[in-house]
Formats: sequence, C-alpha cells, structure tokens
Amino acid sequence: MNKSRGYIIQGIFVVVAILFSIRLFSLQVLDDSYKTAADNNIIQAEIEYPFRGLIYDRNGEILVANKAIFDLLVIPTQIKNIDTLRFCNLVGISVEEFETKVKKAKAYSYVKTSLFLKQISLEEFSKFEDHLDEFPGFVLQPRTTRSYTYPILANALGYISEISQYELDRDTVNYYHSGDYIGKSGLESNYETYLRGLRGKQFKIRNVRGVEKGKFKDGKFDTLAVPGFSITSTIDRTLQEYAEKLMKGKSGSIVAIEPSTGEILSIVSAPSYEPGLLSGKDFSKNFNTIKQDTLKPLFNRPLMAAYRPGSIFKIVQALVAMQEGVITPYTRFKCNTNLIGCHNGASHPFGTSEKLVGAIKNSCNPFFYQVMRKMVVQHVEESAYKDAKIGLDKWNGYVRNFGFGAPLGIDLPGEKGGLIPDSKYYDRAYGGREWKFSNIYSIAIGEGENLVVPIQMANFTATVANRGYYYKPHLVKAISNTGNPLPIYTKKNYTGVDSAYFEVAVEAMAEVIKSGTGQWRAKLKDIEVCGKTGTVQNDPNPDHSVFIAFAPRDNPKIAISVYVENAGQGARAAAAISGLLIEKYLKKDSATLYFEPYVLKGDFE
Repeated sequence: MNKSRGYIIQGIFVVVAILFSIRLFSLQVLDDSYKTAADNNIIQAEIEYPFRGLIYDRNGEILVANKAIFDLLVIPTQIKNIDTLRFCNLVGISVEEFETKVKKAKAYSYVKTSLFLKQISLEEFSKFEDHLDEFPGFVLQPRTTRSYTYPILANALGYISEISQYELDRDTVNYYHSGDYIGKSGLESNYETYLRGLRGKQFKIRNVRGVEKGKFKDGKFDTLAVPGFSITSTIDRTLQEYAEKLMKGKSGSIVAIEPSTGEILSIVSAPSYEPGLLSGKDFSKNFNTIKQDTLKPLFNRPLMAAYRPGSIFKIVQALVAMQEGVITPYTRFKCNTNLIGCHNGASHPFGTSEKLVGAIKNSCNPFFYQVMRKMVVQHVEESAYKDAKIGLDKWNGYVRNFGFGAPLGIDLPGEKGGLIPDSKYYDRAYGGREWKFSNIYSIAIGEGENLVVPIQMANFTATVANRGYYYKPHLVKAISNTGNPLPIYTKKNYTGVDSAYFEVAVEAMAEVIKSGTGQWRAKLKDIEVCGKTGTVQNDPNPDHSVFIAFAPRDNPKIAISVYVENAGQGARAAAAISGLLIEKYLKKDSATLYFEPYVLKGDFE
C-alpha cells in the first residue's frame, strides 16, 4: 500500500516536471513574443493618461482647457555611456541634481520605471525629443495639465495637483496611482469623477537604448484612455469678468443667480488669484506664495465667510411674521428710539408710525424690534423665559426654510452654514441661566448672533424674486454625458410662506430703490430694480457694505448679493456694484454704467 502511494507521488512530480519543460520550451523556442522581449530586454507597460474634461461658460466659451506636458521617466539599469553634462544642459538641471535623482530611482528599483522629471513643458520637450536616443534609460511620457482662457473664476474653478498619500488611502475603488493628478478644490474637486476620464495602458517593446521597437503582441493587451466628460458651467463669462473688475482692490464677495433656475451667473471672491499660477511645474512655489498672502486669496468668501446680515434680514423677519400672523401688511409701529436706535432721516423722522412697506423702505429698527418681540413673546406660557424659547424656536424653523442656518448644498466644496440661533444655542451661551426676548433682541435687525453666508443671501433674493421658492444654487448647467445638471438642482424648494406675502416684500424692495435707502446708486432707467441695503456692524473696524437686489420686478432674470468689507453704508459701494452688474447683464452693450468710475476709484464717501 505504501509502495503504491510512493509510485503515485513520484508520478505526479514527473508529470509536473514534463509540463514545466513543455511550457519553457514553448516560451523560449516557439513563442516569438518571448524571444523578442528577451532579445530587447524589456516589455514596458506605459500609462496613457486621459484628457480631462473641459469646462465651458453658459454660452459655450472655453474657460478651462488642457495643455500638453511631459514626464521624463528613467530605468536605472539601462543608463549606459551617456554624456551626463549634455543631458543636464538639455533638461536644465545640474550634474549634482542628476546624480541625486538617479540614486533615488535606483533605491526604488534598478529595472522598473520611475519618475525623473515631471511637468516638462512642450517647449522644453521640443529641445530634448530629437536627442532622446542618445540617452538610453530615459523615456518621455505625455500628460496634460490645465490651461485657462481667461484669468477669472479661480476660487470657483479650483485647481488640480498631485494626489496625496492621504487621498490615495481613501481611494476605495483603487482608481488612482501615486503621481496622478486630482481635483483639489472648486469644480475640479466636486466634479472629479466626471472630469478625470479613464486611463489606458500600452505594452511597448524597447531596446537596451530605450528606443521603442513596437507594441507587444501588436497591442492585443492595450487599452485606450477615455477622455473625461466636459461640463458647461452656469457662469456668464462677460458678467464674471466685469464683476471681478469692479471688486479689484477690495475684499468681499458677489453672487448673482438666475432665479428661475438657481444657476449662478457670477461668483466672485475678492481678493483672488490668477488660476494659471496653480498649473504647471511652478505649482508648489506659487501655491505657497498665495497661501501665505495675508489677504487670504484662497479663502472662498461667497461660501465660507459668515457675516451678520444686517438690515437686509428685515425682509426675512417681515415674511415670517406675516405668515405666523403676528402682523399684517398694514400693521403700524411707531419709530420709538427708546427701544433701539434708528437711521432716521427726512422721510423717516423720529416718532414716525410706518406700515410694513414703509418700515422696510426706510429700514426702521424700532419697527422690527417690535415685530420680533411679537414673534418671540406669544404668551403661550406664563413664564417669560419658557415663552421666549417656544417663540424663538418657531421663528428659527421658519427662517431655516429660507435656506439659512445650514449649507444650501451648492456644487462646490467648503460651503459653510452660518448661524441662526435657537433656544439651545442661548441655553449654552448663558450657561444655564434664564434668558428672554430682552436679552436677544438684536437679532431682530440682523445683528447679534445671526450669521449668514453670501451665497445664502443671494439665494434668499432669488427666493423673493420667485415669490416663495428657490432652486439650490449651482454652477454646472450640463454634463456632457447627460446634457443636464445633477437632479438635486432641478427641484423647487418652498419656504412655507404664502406667495401673497412675498408680493408685499417685492413692493417694499421696489420702494427702497425708487425713494428709499438704496435709491441713488442702484436705480436704473427703464428697469425696475427691487433691492435692500444693509450696513453690517464690524466693530472696531469700519462697517461692511451690503446690498441685495433682483430685476426686473416681473419675470426676474438676475438676483444678486454684494458684500464689500469695511466700505461703510450699503447704499454706497454694494448698491453701486449691484446696479452696475444688473445693468451690464440685462442691457449688455447698451449699458451706460454711470457709477463705474465711482466704484473703481474705491472712495465710498
């Protein structure tokens, strides 16, 4: 029995040996591909990088394209008898740098390809290409990086750069390899999976001098790169250029939206940077310079800067109070400055008893103090403290329906939500001590703990223009594979406030421009503009100038929010910029742009 088992085992070994011998004979004698590879030393797998999808403006103009660059790869074992000095002069490095790079490549592998120089420009490539056969062991690999048709929209477009180890570790589908480029911010990051495409792979035969001799098995195992999907943005390039021109030398933001779609026509973060600086071999140097700039050009103010909303928040208060039934359009409150200070003026002296439209038109602080008190103090509880909590939380729920207090969900990374305080917030703030309306009344006029982000105020303006609903603001109009934006940006979001109350708000905003606080610099001939000024406290520094507006009054085409930091009253810088942009967008080449010199000069007295 044991002897039989031994014969069986010996037989198995003999069969295996015969099979290996046959396979070895086949590879070495019968299979020409193996012989070719052996004679020429190497079959090299080369990555074919896809073209990244292009980015267009809403009218089909290219904003972001691709430009050719090259990586120089090295196989250390194939470096033989080269003129090192000549090589260094051709690629623009020192002999010491050459030796360091070769040493690093050898530490990785003597026989595998590794990166020697990256992002060689087309001009540099042309100097080196004809001499490549003089330098065995070196191979040029084509790639692309981003190029920009116009020096605009940097914060929204974002940039691409080499993938980090952290990002590689988070790549659960194992798409990326070390050395790949990936969208790091803006649209480049948010739409990375659409823009990046799919890499291809080619198996090439090279001789010992590094010269390509053909494809392995005639390309049987090659795969083609698939270009990324292009995207059409919602941006109007002409309007964007003009908006950035107006914000030059200033800090702040502009967001302009098409109310009927939620499409962002222009989005400006000032100061910014030229997008081309973060493309190409000087990326690291330029990025560090921009990052260290004390004016924070990488900080995307329209999405990340949280400001007190100021008087523009009075429209929100009016809408909520009407819906809750604590006031009507005909409710009057006296301008009692013993309660809170007021701007006052010739058309709104102390003691004036205004209806709602007049109170918004003249931005009466005491009126909205009393509106907020009626919202918070509804006498549903005997305890003033408990009553205030119930009223405030009810108010908070309404305000959040307008898109405040949480990120809206714009298709850009980094969006902040601002702050709309509720009872839990004040419980924490007061450390368990009791509080009531008299402790929190400053939120009535958009001051105190209220914080909003500029994109939220532009969205609110679009909501008023639509008489009660909004589409989530977004920057992509169409993706080339579907021809549509993402589905979440085609859904109407309702505030829960009756559209009839919005007509009151629209009337008030129209009166602001006709004869109220914003009349001079935002009024346009032949176009009825509806707007609201805001002067946001910024102690101890100068106030921020804020303005929201939409136009025309009926069938609105543009809604806008403008924040100019440290520029004083909203009726000055922000109102003038809003008027110019609305006129530029609606009138195109026939726009007179009367206040342009005033804005460009930047002296907002």
